[in-house]
Amino acid sequence: MNSARPEDAAATPPARALVSVVMHCYNAAPHIAEAIQSVMGQSYSEVELIVVDDGSTDRSVDIVSQLMREHPGRIRQLFTSRLGPYPARNHGLRSAGGAFVAFLDADNGWLPETLEKLHHALSAGGAEMAYCGWQNLGEGGSLEPNIPPEYEKGDPVESFLRACPCPLHAALLKRSVVDRIGGFSERRYSSMDYDYWLRVLARARNIVLVPEAMAFSRRSGQGQIAVAAWRHVLDTLAAQNDFIRANPRLVAHIPPRRLRELTEGQVLRQAYRTFWKRDLLSAQKLFRHVARQQSFALRDVRHVAAALLPMSLYRRIVKLAERSRL
Repeated sequence: MNSARPEDAAATPPARALVSVVMHCYNAAPHIAEAIQSVMGQSYSEVELIVVDDGSTDRSVDIVSQLMREHPGRIRQLFTSRLGPYPARNHGLRSAGGAFVAFLDADNGWLPETLEKLHHALSAGGAEMAYCGWQNLGEGGSLEPNIPPEYEKGDPVESFLRACPCPLHAALLKRSVVDRIGGFSERRYSSMDYDYWLRVLARARNIVLVPEAMAFSRRSGQGQIAVAAWRHVLDTLAAQNDFIRANPRLVAHIPPRRLRELTEGQVLRQAYRTFWKRDLLSAQKLFRHVARQQSFALRDVRHVAAALLPMSLYRRIVKLAERSRL
């Protein structure tokens, strides 16, 4: 006989929606146990973790297998063969069953309440994406935390075009948004985080900030692919241009001159930045792009013209200019 009273049933809290956490892993043995424990220790307990091992040759697979035994039914391990982080994450997404999605690489971590607070903000505000602050952990100690602005209080389109809004692991999204954008593009590896957020913005204008630094990353490069500075800049430009072409209504309020400043203008700024760092290969390629696009002013002519010379002459001119200043 069931002796439960109606008021008892009414007092039972409803089941919370599942959050799928997708973790890319490649040779992350020093940190992956800590990363996994930060997921398993979330106060929001309805979490499945999908670890996609991308061909590790260290002990990563064994460490994950051990933690799977310690947390039965909560962790799955999938495998890819050196496809890179973005194809690996897409592989994990295809296996995800949650109503919400988050990403955490194997050298990153969260505070115990991160998913709880992100989920509460997302649900309470009827939003499709909740994001928070983050902190990079350097070898010499923790660096200052980053708290992003409330993009939703201003012009999120211009803000996202200005710079990548946040790291992948500093956000929680509704699965429906992730499905609508089709996961990660795999065309331009050096700017795919940025490309992802631009495509999210096109589908999820209702976003909300949790103004706390609750996501952490180590500067180990575990989830990154090393690329030349010039390639990253031009891939970023390509992601911006793809967004602009695909969403003319979203950018219609931005004057053409401002739009060009946000796109081609950042190439010119990065050309100077790489030049002053004496990354002359990147500087040459970026100044040459600026020349093709004619996106420079009279004051930039000498730098642009010098970059059109062969690299050997370009280096020689830079060295002569340095000596003349001594």
